[in-house]
Amino acid sequence: MYYYGQLFCAVHWQRAAALADGTYTADFNTDSSMFHVNEAYDGKGILTVENGQMTIHVSMPSKNIVNLYLGSAEDAQKDGAELIQPVTDTVTYSDGTTEEVNGFDVPVPVIDEEFDLALIGKKGVWYDHKVSVSNPVAVEETDS
Repeated sequence: MYYYGQLFCAVHWQRAAALADGTYTADFNTDSSMFHVNEAYDGKGILTVENGQMTIHVSMPSKNIVNLYLGSAEDAQKDGAELIQPVTDTVTYSDGTTEEVNGFDVPVPVIDEEFDLALIGKKGVWYDHKVSVSNPVAVEETDS
């Protein structure tokens, strides 16, 4: 049993270490149907890896989520908590319509494992969520 744990950790470490600096599409999974990536992006965000640090950009369905926090809702409310601020994304739907929504650059501590991400909406209430980032696929660079 212990050997299996060591083997799992070694495989996990190799997977994380194999993610070279670059840009990827990746699944952004949440524990709630009320908190998800905009439908136009099919559950995916843009994962950026730079100097071993990972961040995923996700566009929300609306502007109702006003801040995120990497950690618990309780910690998000403490003095000095570094809240993740929104940016305005313009989403284009399959029918050609567009909409401005909030997008967030979320630090990703690990691939393929859940981590805590709290959110606050327009009503001013913090909520705890579990999210994960998985299935990174390198984005092909094209000449402009």
